[in-house]
Amino acid sequence: MRFLIVDDSAVDRRFLKSLLEELGHQADSCESTAGVIDKLVTGNYTSVFLDIVMPEQDGYKFLRELRLNRSTTKQHVIFYSNKKMPVEVNYGIKRAGADDYLPKPITRERLERALQKL
Repeated sequence: MRFLIVDDSAVDRRFLKSLLEELGHQADSCESTAGVIDKLVTGNYTSVFLDIVMPEQDGYKFLRELRLNRSTTKQHVIFYSNKKMPVEVNYGIKRAGADDYLPKPITRERLERALQKL
């Protein structure tokens, strides 16, 4: 499978990318949401790992933009965030519209369970 990681933290991007590659997947990454919709339209990604707290545009706003675009409305999105309280996770999935939610720091086991759902 092929994934796109959108996270302003270089450490978190590299860590998730290395885990995905260890599991035999391909992963690209971006440090912001700039240009991501164009990448998704042409990139054929299985899912996007999307951070919520980012400086230019937060993950909630970007996900709304993604869902309003006819070309990306069905794109599978996994929030990947330091926000891990149950109310935040619930909001991310039920209100914001993410398909799944993985709190940071991620473990290989939790990542594997999330990927099994795809």
